[in-house]
Amino acid sequence: MNPFAKREFRWNDWNIEHVAKHGVRPWEAEHIIRNAKPPYPRRHKKGTWIVKGRLPGGRPAQVVFLVDRDEFIYVIHAMPI
Repeated sequence: MNPFAKREFRWNDWNIEHVAKHGVRPWEAEHIIRNAKPPYPRRHKKGTWIVKGRLPGGRPAQVVFLVDRDEFIYVIHAMPI
């Protein structure tokens, strides 16, 4: 079971612009996280998590995120792979 499937996301100018630089929209990053299949999500570096999956159009992508102190998901990286 994906422990992050029902969590809310926190978006701001920084992370929206950052994922856009890699051609990913916020809703696409959310899709990857919400639809993660084992072995994802898995722990990554320094308190972050990583998910690899497919964007709605079928492109493979990865998303790195953390869970902030308010329990929101904060995406810090997303890009096609």
